[in-house]
Amino acid sequence: MFASLHVNIPFIKALQQMPSYIKYMKELLTRKSSLKGGQIIVMNKECSALIQPDMLTKRKDPGSFHITCAIGETMFDKGRCDLRASINLMPLSLMKKLQINELMPTDVVIRLADKTQKQTVGVVENVLVKVGNYFLPTDFVILEMEESHLHSIILGRPFLAIARALIKVE
Repeated sequence: MFASLHVNIPFIKALQQMPSYIKYMKELLTRKSSLKGGQIIVMNKECSALIQPDMLTKRKDPGSFHITCAIGETMFDKGRCDLRASINLMPLSLMKKLQINELMPTDVVIRLADKTQKQTVGVVENVLVKVGNYFLPTDFVILEMEESHLHSIILGRPFLAIARALIKVE
């Protein structure tokens, strides 16, 4: 008969009505175990992983990488994509070689990494850069400089944004 009896009163009130259990519960809840010196405490895997995660290794700055791309019939095996560049750059000699004639004048000055400044020649807009099967309209800032055989164009963050590039930096 009492096996199915349920009492719906708060736990504290139930303890107050049973004085012998108050002392027992208070002792049970407030008992603190102290750590003694020289004691070894064994932790499980989950706790150990929280305390000491795998050490991350320091890596080199992945500031730039290369892609194969084309402008017209000219292939660039190592077009440099630079994550730090805020513009796309092309040498004036390459612009002439590609026979691009729509140069818009500009008064932009570029500050290089060594703190020197260079005056730009102008800007060409909507140059189609082919990457894989995709043609991406890209604006280039034209600069009078030596054309390097390895890195004749620099594709910066604007190009990567147009391409919606997802870059896994490792």
